[in-house]
Amino acid sequence: MAEVSSKSLRVVVVTPERAVLDESADMVVLPMFDGERGVLVGHAAFVGQLAPGELRLKTGETSKRFFIDGGFAQVTGTVVNVLTARAVAADKLTADGVTTARTAAEALPANNPVERETRSKAVARAQGMAKVLAKGTA
Repeated sequence: MAEVSSKSLRVVVVTPERAVLDESADMVVLPMFDGERGVLVGHAAFVGQLAPGELRLKTGETSKRFFIDGGFAQVTGTVVNVLTARAVAADKLTADGVTTARTAAEALPANNPVERETRSKAVARAQGMAKVLAKGTA
């Protein structure tokens, strides 16, 4: 468990397979379905829907970045809980992995509304991964 002071947030990221992260941070930026949302200590409590994109944690001058595959965030007091299908540290993403995800997404059928929605979500996921990867090389 992360050691948290009254001036820091405890950030917990959980996937169906495991807890990916449990540590303290000064600030968290969440990729919400309607844009990014920054969270500092003292933020009002909320539950929100996440979009595929970049989760950023900042502690002092140190930053950590992750690609998360949508899900939900819960903020209460000094705790930020992130429930997501997938979380990958930004430095673990590769151009080959992003290309594979994009190719697979574009190959999905889109013959009916359900297939179009599935394909759209897969394309958004690949685009989110590409953005996180590009920020790491910029």
